[in-house]
Amino acid sequence: MAEPEFTATGVRIGKRMRSLTRAGQVRISDGRVELLNSYGSEIDSAPVQAVRASKPWFAPDDKALADLNGERYLLTLGEQDPAPGEPGPPAARRFIEAVRRAAGRGD
Repeated sequence: MAEPEFTATGVRIGKRMRSLTRAGQVRISDGRVELLNSYGSEIDSAPVQAVRASKPWFAPDDKALADLNGERYLLTLGEQDPAPGEPGPPAARRFIEAVRRAAGRGD
């Protein structure tokens, strides 16, 4: 199994007005985006080429939208600890960039 291209833990995953988990995990690995609950069980997954990731309008920097299999999920990704002395990009932006890179849609 290859090293994951992106992993975030402690992610709040919601669908419409319902919270699915407050301590989930988002992982991009082996060409798939996986949303996992706090126990490691799969909520949803899809090939990275079929996933659309974006930033919601007028939302804080820690929020991202992910469309998987016709379902829209609101992800609240906490800030990962950056290297000492460096601010680092917000986790939501890193997730969106990782989806685009893995799908070959961006640099």
